[in-house]
Amino acid sequence: MYIQMTNGVPPQTPEQTSFDHRIEGLERQKEIDDWLPITSSRNAKWWYAAFHNVTAMVGAGVLGLPYSMAQLGWGPGVTILILSWIITLYTLWQMVEMHEMVPGKRFDRYHELGQFAFGERLGLYIIVPQQIIVEVGVCIVYMVTGGQSLKKFHELVCQDCSPIRLPFFIMIFASSHFVLSHLPNFNSISLVSLVAAVMSLSYSTIAWTATAAKGVQEDVQYGYKAGTTADTVLNFFTGLGGIAFSYAGHSVVLEIQATLPSTASNPSKGPMWKGVVVAYVVVALCYFPLALVGYGVFGNDVSDNILISLKTPVWAIALANLFVVMHVIGSYQIFAMPVFDMVETFLVKKLNFKPSSILRFIVRNVYVALTMFIAIMIPFFGGLLAFFGGFAFAPTTYFLPCIMWLVVYKPDRFGLSWWTNWVCIVLGVILMILSSIGGLRQIILQSKDYSFFS
Repeated sequence: MYIQMTNGVPPQTPEQTSFDHRIEGLERQKEIDDWLPITSSRNAKWWYAAFHNVTAMVGAGVLGLPYSMAQLGWGPGVTILILSWIITLYTLWQMVEMHEMVPGKRFDRYHELGQFAFGERLGLYIIVPQQIIVEVGVCIVYMVTGGQSLKKFHELVCQDCSPIRLPFFIMIFASSHFVLSHLPNFNSISLVSLVAAVMSLSYSTIAWTATAAKGVQEDVQYGYKAGTTADTVLNFFTGLGGIAFSYAGHSVVLEIQATLPSTASNPSKGPMWKGVVVAYVVVALCYFPLALVGYGVFGNDVSDNILISLKTPVWAIALANLFVVMHVIGSYQIFAMPVFDMVETFLVKKLNFKPSSILRFIVRNVYVALTMFIAIMIPFFGGLLAFFGGFAFAPTTYFLPCIMWLVVYKPDRFGLSWWTNWVCIVLGVILMILSSIGGLRQIILQSKDYSFFS
């Protein structure tokens, strides 16, 4: 048999060529995964997951809880607050369980789980828009929160200084992210996240203890403040959105779990669930005292940011506002990281850009500048909370995990799991529709007297 030789080496067969191409493809895939923010490091500890979840969950939403209570009233407000804590803890457990439900595979991103449940194309269409709205929406709201808290801090510590407009404080807040956004992955922002988690518990405690120290205000009113039935109903919808916004961690939970090591004998769901439970205990310690005490003291006159309602003691309120700034710096990074991952994945995998520091520098600076610009344009804290809380947070938090659970696990019809998931789905859909209406209305009302960049 005659074999043509090339430089003494026999030519490759089609099978060998195909095998070599597959090896090259796998090597390129590994190179990209080692560069991308979500999959570049898998050596996190369970306590990383705990404070990442606290940082993601407790944020701007907690400051608006007394205001949401004022719009809902005592009975509905307490009921919805407790139900939301229970439902979102359940759906978070579902996400943690589904991360490695296929042996040998990890769903490192929310949309990957959605593609497994709904199909490659439909899963992307369902999950990616929702996740982007959540994460970009949070970053915009945190730009507003950071700017407002910096402004309040400046006014308290320098009462004789000339007033500075809010857009300038938003730009000052954004300047930190033009630096921090270049940290490559979740593990690299662990210290930032830890500081943010400590700050969240600190300012929540300062806020509710300072509020309690003021005592119930004279002539406090707990009834609905709106003059008409229509306004009362629409304000109620806005209150629903404020509570929905408070439970925001689900859109990044799989990305956080992806940073944990995992083996067949020690899957990542064990340490991840431990971190989630610790985080939810902290969430309860932050949310319930502040929501109940804030509404109890100020009634329906409470501001949409509880720290704005507080005037004394000056040092405590100034410190709390500074803690808020430090916390939302970390929260912004937690929610921005999956966005960076999605954009950078698209650029290097679909458009064949070479993974590089220059690419990362451009992508992240553009994103920070974009969220800063939008925050300056529409700095309506309460309305943004309600709108984003209903339109995007309710699906990703309250009912999409339940739908995926039903699709993947197919529990017995009319069994306990089946009923539990359907109740969560129905409540989540109602929450999404009603709070979106309330939030959009509030943004429209607030924008009537607002001029851009004022």
